[in-house]
Amino acid sequence: MAKPLSASKMVEILRAEGLTVHEVRNWRTHNRNTKGPWGPVNGVMIHHTVTSGTSNSVNICYNGYSGLPGPLCHGVIDKKGEIHLVGNGRANHAGSGDSDVLRAVINETRLPADNEADTDGNRHFYGFECINLGDGKDPWPEAQKEAIEKVSAAICRHHGWTERSVIGHKEWQPGKQDPRGFTMDGMRKRIAQRLDGKGGSTKPKPADPKPAPKPSYEPFPGSGFFHIGQSSPIITAMGRRLVAEGCGRYEEGPSPEWTDADRRSYQAWQQKQNFKGKDADGIPGKVSWDRLKVPRS
Repeated sequence: MAKPLSASKMVEILRAEGLTVHEVRNWRTHNRNTKGPWGPVNGVMIHHTVTSGTSNSVNICYNGYSGLPGPLCHGVIDKKGEIHLVGNGRANHAGSGDSDVLRAVINETRLPADNEADTDGNRHFYGFECINLGDGKDPWPEAQKEAIEKVSAAICRHHGWTERSVIGHKEWQPGKQDPRGFTMDGMRKRIAQRLDGKGGSTKPKPADPKPAPKPSYEPFPGSGFFHIGQSSPIITAMGRRLVAEGCGRYEEGPSPEWTDADRRSYQAWQQKQNFKGKDADGIPGKVSWDRLKVPRS
């Protein structure tokens, strides 16, 4: 059980996870709070939209439709892996579901079969709609699946949850089939790896057969190392190098804690190295890290 994230904190933790976030219209005050309670929150629920096209899908999720007013979720995850925030507060996404499933989510235990609809899910779950037709044929690009992983991990990390607090709509409400096209068990495995600092879409680096000479600079620790909640002298050393390169975006100076100021500073370094788009998202990659030459802490 947890207090819902504020709009500002939601943006902060998603961007710190390396995600591109779009704030849609008046999403910060767009909710259904007059129709029922919002919180305490217990988990993250993943859906597919049964629509195509980013603009069309985002508009539907923001506005809703006859009989089901928007917002229909908190965020829309597009095919490129970018996040469109459309609501902050209670949203029409989960409907009534199984109290036994909610109990399992709270306890972070194995999910039972969903065989009844006796509990208000709109109160207890953050909802993310993923753009997909849900016909079993529409592809799920890796960038989109990685974004689901990152969104879920960011929220779970903030609240101190494990991957077991992330479920699919089909695991909550009888008769639902979303998300269709990947398994939630597989997605939870990816989320667990990211929470463990490895990043769900990458394989752990094999150990060297024999010890290598101690390098002069910090070796690249992997992109999954950089996330909210991470504290390390490596981050301080990185921040000092960024300041020395004229890329510091800090108000109080680098610290061991990874923050959005670190992400913005590193993004400035990536742009200085002529990286663009997703290659300049503020999350360190090996090439830009090696060029920065972070001294060993």
